[in-house]
Amino acid sequence: MGRLSAYLKRGLHYVISGQPIHEVRANITYLSPSGSLKGKKVFITGGGRGLGKAMARKFVGEGAEVVIAGRNEETLRSAAIEIGCKWIQFDVTDFNRHEETIHRVKDMMNGLDVLVNNAGISLHEGCSANVSMEQFDAQVNCNLKGCYFLTQQFVKQTNEESNRSVLFVSSERGFFSDDLPYGLTKAAVNSLVKGLAYRYVQKHIRVNAVAPGVTSSDMTGVAMDGNLYYPCNTDNRAYLPEEVAEVASFLISDAAGCLSGQILCCNEAKSVNPHWR
Repeated sequence: MGRLSAYLKRGLHYVISGQPIHEVRANITYLSPSGSLKGKKVFITGGGRGLGKAMARKFVGEGAEVVIAGRNEETLRSAAIEIGCKWIQFDVTDFNRHEETIHRVKDMMNGLDVLVNNAGISLHEGCSANVSMEQFDAQVNCNLKGCYFLTQQFVKQTNEESNRSVLFVSSERGFFSDDLPYGLTKAAVNSLVKGLAYRYVQKHIRVNAVAPGVTSSDMTGVAMDGNLYYPCNTDNRAYLPEEVAEVASFLISDAAGCLSGQILCCNEAKSVNPHWR
């Protein structure tokens, strides 16, 4: 019935617009669990859905102990039960709670090795003329200021841990010129990753990032309905949170022990395409 409905939808679209609906599917390979994160204690912000949830699921499958955080208690509880991890309600823009939250997460897992700064928002204003100060501040506070000061607390409170790692979730937008707050914050995150990596190399804290292209999620509005067609991406498809989670899992594993200050753009060739819009 679902396939018939899809055919009818495409046919109706063609009759009305004269343009066919394209369908793109991808042959995606996921690595079998190997215990590559066994013993790791990981804290993921924005972990109740989308990429954060996919990373939590992958990390738990690789043997890590995980705490996810976010603003919606019901979403977090449901995700935690499904994945088999712990959760804490926390908004990264509540700056007065950063110190307390890192301390509590450490207590929940009896230690903390990895911070994943995943929480972020994009308000899709279209152009700079449409951006209000409230929209600008909201994205700067969530996408940059929140992860900046949460990382500061992570470093301060985990001095006793070895092989610490911080993973930022940036975006392909951080590699291009932009006039919108989202792109500006991601460009700043890319700079921050390299700056922190240099700052903490002697303390054996690795700092890296994944920078996905447009990925199926509530934030992007691209549904995970089987058809990944997305013409704004170079290969005409959206990416899945699970395939980005595979890259993230490698970056926080000991197998990536020689990597720091790296920003892996998860969008195939788009990072070298100047005509990205």
